[in-house]
Amino acid sequence: MVVGTRFVIPGAELSERFSRSSGPGGQGVNTTDSRVELSFDVAGSASVPEHLRARMLDRLSSRLVDGVVTITASEHRSQLMNREAARARLVTLLLDASAPPAAERRPTKPSRGSKERRLASKKRRGEVKKSRRGGYSDD
Repeated sequence: MVVGTRFVIPGAELSERFSRSSGPGGQGVNTTDSRVELSFDVAGSASVPEHLRARMLDRLSSRLVDGVVTITASEHRSQLMNREAARARLVTLLLDASAPPAAERRPTKPSRGSKERRLASKKRRGEVKKSRRGGYSDD
């Protein structure tokens, strides 16, 4: 399984379990094992480059159980389509986890012109509200 341009996971490192899926399916729903649980050992995999492993383990820490990430797919009625959906979801998850960190934001200050425009608009708004107030007359 190809994970972008970063690395390739051999099929032997993936573990699949099948079980009965809930939801629609007619008469065959009680007999077919269409739900797929796809597991991948991120911590122990030889196919994950070392420089990406630490980043992936850190980012996936909430989803890992002993270094293994598990994806479940049961949205389709056929086992084959659920297998493809689980693999696609795993690829997306690993790509996001192995992406380089975003560049740090350089803080900037508002320009002098933008400050003046903001204050002028506040002044105008205040004048509008002031003009609405009007005094009470005893007519």
